[in-house]
Amino acid sequence: VQLQASGGGLVQAGGSLRLSCTGSGRTSSMYGMGWFRQAPGKEREFVAGINWSGTSTYYPNSVKGRFTISRDNAKNTVYLQMNSLKPEDTAVYFCAAPYSGSDYYTRSKEYPYWGQGTLVTVSS
Repeated sequence: VQLQASGGGLVQAGGSLRLSCTGSGRTSSMYGMGWFRQAPGKEREFVAGINWSGTSTYYPNSVKGRFTISRDNAKNTVYLQMNSLKPEDTAVYFCAAPYSGSDYYTRSKEYPYWGQGTLVTVSS
């Protein structure tokens, strides 16, 4: 299983970015997916999860109402739309896939497959 994340960049506070994560090596549409982020000196943090069909999503309070996860199973791609970005959102963002299961998980240890990470920098 390989995951390719893209879409990061530099944006001003209040701006938006859309991250993409494309999977290969298995039928990605059968599995839940998650997005995490890791800022320098901090632990990896869960920011969004989506089930296999896209009918169930979950966000922590830190991003709820600003981030939206979605997926296009025909393209084996999961997206993370990030709006109203804040400087504290600056981090490397990773997409992740579980070994099995159609739902998402909030703990990083449940994900054996990770994308390479894409850097998001939000300037004040």
